[in-house]
This record gives sequence, C-alpha cells and structure tokens, in this order.
Amino acid sequence: MLSILDRYFLRELAYGVLATAIVLLVIFAGGAFATVLQKVANGSIQPSVMFEVLGLQMVDLLSTLLPMSAFLGTLIALGRMYRESEMHVLASSGMGPRGMLRPVTLLAVTATLVVGLVSLWLGPLASRTADQVIAAANKSVIAAGLDAGRFTELPGKGGIIFVDTLSRDGTVLGKTFLATDRTDSEGRPQVRVVNAKNGRMYQESDGQNRFLALFDGWQFEIPLTGDNWRRMKYERNDISLSNIADDDADTDPSHEASTTDLFKSLSPENLGELVSRFAAPVSTLVLMMMVLPMSRQAPRDARYGRLLIAVLAYFLYVVWQLIARAQIIKGHLHTSAPIWLLHAIVFGVAAWYFWRQNTARRVKGAP
Repeated sequence: MLSILDRYFLRELAYGVLATAIVLLVIFAGGAFATVLQKVANGSIQPSVMFEVLGLQMVDLLSTLLPMSAFLGTLIALGRMYRESEMHVLASSGMGPRGMLRPVTLLAVTATLVVGLVSLWLGPLASRTADQVIAAANKSVIAAGLDAGRFTELPGKGGIIFVDTLSRDGTVLGKTFLATDRTDSEGRPQVRVVNAKNGRMYQESDGQNRFLALFDGWQFEIPLTGDNWRRMKYERNDISLSNIADDDADTDPSHEASTTDLFKSLSPENLGELVSRFAAPVSTLVLMMMVLPMSRQAPRDARYGRLLIAVLAYFLYVVWQLIARAQIIKGHLHTSAPIWLLHAIVFGVAAWYFWRQNTARRVKGAP
C-alpha cells in the first residue's frame, strides 16, 4: 500500500516524465517526418500512406524516446524539489533515502517493462508493418492518386490517365484513357494517346517497377512537328509507371526481424540487434539509478547546471553502447560482455554515489 508521500512523489515524477516525453515526441516526430517526406519525394513512399508510415516509425522510436524521457523527466522533477527545499524539509522530518527510493523504483520498473515490451516486440512489429504498408501501397494505383471518374496526372511521366471504374484494391481498371508526352526514335516530340476496355496493374517480382497492362484498345502516336499520325489496334499494351526508388540503404533486416528469429541465427548483425534490444530496458534501470545522485542540488545552485552534466553523462553512456554494438556488427567483438559490463559499472558507481550522499559523515576530531 502506497503512503501519501509515495503517491505525491509518483505524481510529481509522472508529470515530469510525461511533459518531457511530449517535448521529445515533438522533436523526434519532426525528424521522422522530414525523413518520410524525403522518401515521398524520391518515390519510395506513396503520399497516401505517409502519415501511417510516420505513426509506425514513431512507435519504433519509443524504445529510444522512453528511456530518455524517464531519465530527464525524473531528473527535472527531483531537481525542482531540491531547489524548492522540499527534499530538505522531508529529510528533516525523518524521511530517509528509502522514502525516495520506493517511488523512483516503482516508476523505474514500470518504465523498464514498457521499454522492454516496445524494444523486444512492438518496435520490430511496427517496422515490419511499415514495410508491408509501403509495399502494398506501391502495388496499387490508388496510392498514386488515381480515382475513378477523374483525370489524374501520372507521377513522373508527364501525362494524364482517366478510368471510369476502379477496383477496391486499385489493381483492376475499367475503361481507360491515357495520354503521355514522349519523343520518337529521332528525338522529335509527340503525344501518345491510348484507350482500352480494361486494364490491370502489376509489379515485377523484384518489386521495383510497376506496369499497367491495358487490353483491347487503340494507340495513337501524334507528332507535334508533322502530320504523319500512327494508329495501332492492340490486344494487350503494357505501359511502365514511375519506378519505385531503391531504398535498400535504409532497410535493416535484423531490425525488422522478430526477437525469436534473431536467436535462431546469431550472425554479427543479429547479435548486435539483440544486444541493442535487451540493452534498452536495462539502460532504463541504469539511467533511473543515475538520476538519484545527479538530481541532488542546493537551492542556490544553477537551475540547469546539473541538467547539462546529466545530459552529457547520458550521451556518453549511449555513445559507448553504440560503439560496442558497432564493433559487434563488424565482427571485431564476438561477445556482448563489454556492454553488460558497462551497464554494471555505471549502475554500481551511481548506487555508490547515492549511498555516499545519504550516509552521515563523521565529524572531524570526533572519537
């Protein structure tokens, strides 16, 4: 059963963590939105699924955002209580270190469980789902903005298309009219006009190119510098649509794999990804332990002095983890022991410093 003091601490810490999470969410969302817009511009993501992909990417980023939010939010909340002398009043009333440890531990365990859930399961699932959404959108002409009964500009083709009916998945077309600008073999400009009774959209096996297969219609080639028109009747006419940009540099199969699949094949890439996933919840516990000694300050101390030191310590802690993970992926390290040793050292130093702060010091000269 939580005491009144425990509930007060939890409420203040939760408010601090929530406010920090909202600010960081806006910052992370801005960066993710810029990345998604860039992919929309180069054609690897269709505009119609842009916000869906953005939401899934934000879910994947929670494993990075939540530990930082818990660390900074708790640091700010406790720092405010120290500056306003609340902690000193509580200490003079008999509240010892355990009185502060209980609510912080409860918050740390809750944050660790949430981060572990996101890191080990929800994040990879969101990443896989985002790729599936993009692949499904690239297979549908609806994602390119095509709508039945309306003239639509072809993406990157300098032409227009009109269909009278369209299937729900956007792959089967009714009566179709298509007009595009092109050049002939001699480099002279011409307009190509195509009509068809029906059509179908399909994609190559490698998923990189999309085509419209038009059936039972006529094709007209009209030169803009002459009068030698050409007319051709066809049974099937395949027309290339805009290519899907190759985005292999941004894909990470290990990150998209499930945790159980990573255990089945412990390649350097998979081992590095596993270490990263398990390190996220462990880092949350370590960071919450670091908060306890780093938040202590006198009322006259600079408002953001400890915060700057804490942010620097956080980044050093994260950078060392990233360096160790990179060495594992490159094959220079064949074990994850250095990362777990880093967690243990940082946690032990923070716990020792917190114990030292709250231990009564012996007066010099006392027997």
